[in-house]
Amino acid sequence: MFNKILIANRGEIACRVIKTAHAMGIKTVAIYSDADRNALHVKMADEAIHIGPPPANQSYIVIDKVMEAIRQSGAEAVHPGYGFLSENSKFAEALAAEGVAFIGPPVGAIEKMGDKITSKKIAQKAGVSTVPGYMGLIADGDEAVKISAQVGYPVMIKASAGGGGKGMRIAWKEDEVRDGFQSSKNEAASSFGDDRIFIEKFVTQPRHIEIQVLADAHGNCIYLGERECSIQRRNQKVIEEAPSPFLDPETRKAMGEQACALAQAVGYTSAGTVEFIVDGDRNFYFLEMNTRLQVEHPVTELITGIDLVEQMIRVANGEPLSITQDDVKLNGWAMESRLYAEDPYRGFLPSIGRLTRYRPPAERAVEGATVRNDTGVYEGGEISMYYDPMIAKLCTWAPTRTQAIEGMRNALDAFEVEGIGHNLPFLSAVMDHPKFVSGDITTAFIAEEYPDGFQGVELSDKALRRIAATCVAMNRVAEIRRARVSGKLDNHERKVGDIWNVAVQGESYDVSIAADPKGASVTFADGETLRISGDWTPGDQLAVMDVDGAALVLKVGKISGGFRIRSRGADLKVHVRSPRQAELARLMPEKVPADTSKLLLCPMPGLIVKVNVEVGDEVQEGQALCTVEAMKMENILRAERKGTVSKVNAAAGDSLAVDDVIMEFE
Repeated sequence: MFNKILIANRGEIACRVIKTAHAMGIKTVAIYSDADRNALHVKMADEAIHIGPPPANQSYIVIDKVMEAIRQSGAEAVHPGYGFLSENSKFAEALAAEGVAFIGPPVGAIEKMGDKITSKKIAQKAGVSTVPGYMGLIADGDEAVKISAQVGYPVMIKASAGGGGKGMRIAWKEDEVRDGFQSSKNEAASSFGDDRIFIEKFVTQPRHIEIQVLADAHGNCIYLGERECSIQRRNQKVIEEAPSPFLDPETRKAMGEQACALAQAVGYTSAGTVEFIVDGDRNFYFLEMNTRLQVEHPVTELITGIDLVEQMIRVANGEPLSITQDDVKLNGWAMESRLYAEDPYRGFLPSIGRLTRYRPPAERAVEGATVRNDTGVYEGGEISMYYDPMIAKLCTWAPTRTQAIEGMRNALDAFEVEGIGHNLPFLSAVMDHPKFVSGDITTAFIAEEYPDGFQGVELSDKALRRIAATCVAMNRVAEIRRARVSGKLDNHERKVGDIWNVAVQGESYDVSIAADPKGASVTFADGETLRISGDWTPGDQLAVMDVDGAALVLKVGKISGGFRIRSRGADLKVHVRSPRQAELARLMPEKVPADTSKLLLCPMPGLIVKVNVEVGDEVQEGQALCTVEAMKMENILRAERKGTVSKVNAAAGDSLAVDDVIMEFE
């Protein structure tokens, strides 16, 4: 077995590989850029080597710099993780030339399967059903429009060397093809150093289901079931689960056997994933093969009990697989929620900054329930604008899908993150969505269910009452503490009342509270009484409570006259007032937000790539105004209405902060 391996990656996947390597008794080497000098993967590895400036194209994907780090460390093998150089055949060749083992597939398999155009042709030759499309090289936007018309709208514009949603666009008409083609080329060149683009038919109402394969150099290949990856935004997976709630055993077997046949056709070894589009009749079409470890591999590990990183290392060391297809049993259900540094209330735009609070739920593996969190950050660390916005993968396992979802709900509620915008509220909302709970999902789920973006969650009256009663109980604890403050005037004791008004989400509840050593009973004006118990102290930012025998986990913040409560995707201001305070509060005027309708504000920290208009230009609704790049993605900002440009404050190459004014309109 190898004595030392280098992880040619960063973030959570580098940390994930380090954990297994250490469990196997293998020493690890991390590489890092200037931006990652204090990163978690650097702290976890046995040694770390600096490789350059923050941009990936000046550090993590510069083969010569990585190779120098390998020579300096004396590593015998390299695990590439996902992204960066993981599917770069030139990198694999460079390792082979140095006599260093690549913990991944052979160069030939990377070249054939890593290129989406070539892989489609190979799949067709192997008899695998594929999506109609144009696999040749496309010169420019005009040719892309012509091809799209021939294939038939809608079409998917994709980077040949792409992955992770980068360089992908869906186009429903000619204008979208032109804009999407150029943005896809730019993103592909920036992320992969390869701007080749192809176009294929976009299958409407599809499910994205992928098969995990594992092959060795001794002719053995098995499949480890499937993963449902249909909850996506901008072609980027957000929530994955294993197995799929849609597949039957016959379809699973057929997909698995085709995936293995394709892998063996190219001499594949190591872990790999064959992705399929599956329609409503369970017809499946080959989409692509990822010749690397997938982001969502933990859900497969949770239902099979197989450590995929360990298997990759053993295969790279020349060992035959120790398991056969008959040994693979799918046990229970697993969910994965990707925690992104993206603000769902601002159109999921990237957010950067310092993690002033980062407290994941406690990881555990007990009978009937598992919580796992794969992460690459820590409290006090920085979220950089240079890399992918994913900062953690929260996973749960349980015997059934219903139990796995409930476990994920509670785990998300207990996950504390402050300092950046993040998508925890959205993940919680999806877990409670009736369509998701029923398993009736497609890749269009987010676009269809949240067409105007995510504006938070409107909780039911029952849920609001549970929160209102809990806040009254917490307020009583806080009031008692305030009444005991030292320095009181004689004969002027502060009394804690038992009659309160709770205002939350437009509702107003008059309640009374009666406490005892074991908890409190909160009674509403209509007679309903809820029993509250739990351990909460003023200042605690997490409250794990019991309401009438059911758990309620709340993230708690302080506001004037109450609490900021976050639970199940809702972000609430809960005001707990005395009857007189409530009466006076109703007379207070509401603060009106500033008018920004004549300004184009930068929606995220980013780099201005292009400004499309000048002062005096008359713009139409939907017209492209400028392009902002952040976290490896290009975002085209468009006019919301007709108007005339009166001032342009930014130019290509400028770095802007959130809400910086890019341009103004008359």
